[in-house]
Amino acid sequence: MHPRRFHLLPLAAGIAIVLSAPSHATATQPSSDSPDASSEAGGAKTLNSVEVFGKLDKSRNKLSPEIGASQYVITKQAIEQLPLGDTTPLNQVLLQAPGVVQDSYGQLHVRGDHADLQYRIDGVIIPESIAGFGQTLDTRIIDRVQLLTGALPAQYGYRTAGIVDITTSTGRNETGGSIGVTAGSSGTVNPELTWYGNQDRLSWFFTGNFLKDDLGIENPTAGRNAIHDHTDQGKTFGDVSYLLNDDTRLSFMFGTTDNRFQIPDNPNQTPVYDLANAPANFNSADLNENQREITRFGVLALQGSFGNTDYQISLNQRFTSIGFTPDPVGDLIFNGVAATIDQANRADTVQADFSTPLGNSHTVRYGLYAEGEHPFTDSSSLVFPADADGNETSTTPITIVDDSPHIHARTYGLYVQDEWKLSDRLTMNYGVRADESEAYLNQGQVSPRVGFVYDASDSTTLHAGYARYFTPPPSELISPTDIALFQGTTNQLPTDVNAETLAERSNSFDAGISQKVGDHLTLGLDAYYRQVHDLLDLGQFGAALIFSPFNYDQGRVHGFEFTSSYNEGGFGAYFNVSSSKAEGRDVVTGQYNFGQDELAYIANHWIHLDHDQGLTGSGGVSYDWSGTRLGVDFLYGSGLREGFANTGHLPSYTTFNVSAQREFDFGPGGPFNVNLAVLNVADRIYELRDGSGIGVFAPQYGPRRGAYVTLTKKF
Repeated sequence: MHPRRFHLLPLAAGIAIVLSAPSHATATQPSSDSPDASSEAGGAKTLNSVEVFGKLDKSRNKLSPEIGASQYVITKQAIEQLPLGDTTPLNQVLLQAPGVVQDSYGQLHVRGDHADLQYRIDGVIIPESIAGFGQTLDTRIIDRVQLLTGALPAQYGYRTAGIVDITTSTGRNETGGSIGVTAGSSGTVNPELTWYGNQDRLSWFFTGNFLKDDLGIENPTAGRNAIHDHTDQGKTFGDVSYLLNDDTRLSFMFGTTDNRFQIPDNPNQTPVYDLANAPANFNSADLNENQREITRFGVLALQGSFGNTDYQISLNQRFTSIGFTPDPVGDLIFNGVAATIDQANRADTVQADFSTPLGNSHTVRYGLYAEGEHPFTDSSSLVFPADADGNETSTTPITIVDDSPHIHARTYGLYVQDEWKLSDRLTMNYGVRADESEAYLNQGQVSPRVGFVYDASDSTTLHAGYARYFTPPPSELISPTDIALFQGTTNQLPTDVNAETLAERSNSFDAGISQKVGDHLTLGLDAYYRQVHDLLDLGQFGAALIFSPFNYDQGRVHGFEFTSSYNEGGFGAYFNVSSSKAEGRDVVTGQYNFGQDELAYIANHWIHLDHDQGLTGSGGVSYDWSGTRLGVDFLYGSGLREGFANTGHLPSYTTFNVSAQREFDFGPGGPFNVNLAVLNVADRIYELRDGSGIGVFAPQYGPRRGAYVTLTKKF
């Protein structure tokens, strides 16, 4: 008997809860006596293509244990019932989960970490993109997404604050698609097209959409309309699978993202520097800064089984780039530097995962991961000459080129683990992984893991786990700076101390309980603690919306999460609340981005990390009223950090969204869906950032009230 997985049917408000899940398949192998089975010559029977795909999905599920970890599941049906449906950006979908904190530029922080999320699609690790503010993955590709946190099994490495594990939509069960458009506030227009299907041994799923609006990035002012904030974003995704035989399939998956952003302006700022021949009374509302983000990836995967061993082997290539174009006049006048920055990285990976049962009590899983990267940064900056105190000595700028050397970074990982059924109610998963990172520094670690799930009763499940983590810095964000180049200029750095960014090493402990009350209510409580050495953090230390990693010598993170979900008939509700405290002490790398007074203070004091938020909440209710789905949901945040060494925090906020959805079945083809949504219905004005704090460059306000309509026609 497997330990039980407790979760609810998807709520209209959007969620299914799972705390501590065993490794078991979610698909059922069809019988060879199924009416759909076909006979071969000689009377032998074989599964048809739909059944084979189902069997292979079951095989792939066996590759990933989740014992000891905390898990939160959001289904496709749940996503479609969110206020914006499957138009909802992926980061907004994940904000429904406990312990997920929203930040500006679309950033997410899970359990006190800055980003540190690993994205997997159908079990394949997708190498991360250069951090910015565009969303790389389209929510429409999702059939099911689960967020794994806590003490993860040995299979998971590198980015460990949370594993965003996406199961893609496929066309193996039917052929069809949809065409639709979302339109509304801030000039939003978002058309989309989805097409899926199958023929014999081939199945496919394709989707593409284009978004344009006038609120691409958070407004630096409290006004309703941002200045110079237009965005154009295009995304495509495809997944094609072919059955080589009844035990093997070959899949090719690809995705492209091309996002262009205007950087919004904060008007009426006071000029700081004088530029020869500059226009008189230049207004900061006329700045013209722009940023472009590109990501492309392709995955070739072979998945199946031989004997009693299940496997998946994949080859992956990802290219990502980000380009910042300054306003050469305005940036010099207000910032004393106008930097054109281009960063790019190409990653080639191989991943292999295997699962072999041994007797009735053990399942051994093992695998490897290897990645080669080619990151680089090209930077050309206009600056003014300056004296020792940083005062401008000339109104004529000079050009400084600071291009990083092109390196070949490598990452290697091996793991082995055993899922051991100690009894019908108790399961242990123990294992170890070994990792090596070779980039600007060579670092490695052997990391033990152990997790338990105890099925105390038919309604109560407990879990606990320990994991040692090794988190190398994102090589595509490391931009070695020649500090000497900027000495004697208006871009002279606060200090001249620097060291290579280090890998983070931590011990993570997690324990929780899931309790089902009656037939409709599920409650969960989870607690965690993480002890960190060389804690990694990210900051924006210039006008370009590009983040730079640095390390604190020590870190400590702890908190708890409460989850609840209720479903009965057409009514659904959920409520999550989490408390977290994340602190660091003594900056040991990237010191040149800090003032000497701040460095001295942090060396002797535990400080809150800039993304630390004490209390976070989410929830919602929905009701199906005669075929019309009505919903209300909310997000709460007690405020991110601000001020000198993050010693203050911003005010708390709560935003509410309302929605109504109805499907009409008329006309040729499939049904027609209408979705109306009003976000931030109370028009709450709130700041995510005020421009102060470590690694925070400018203020950012949350979006004001917006109304949207989505029309979708299935075919």
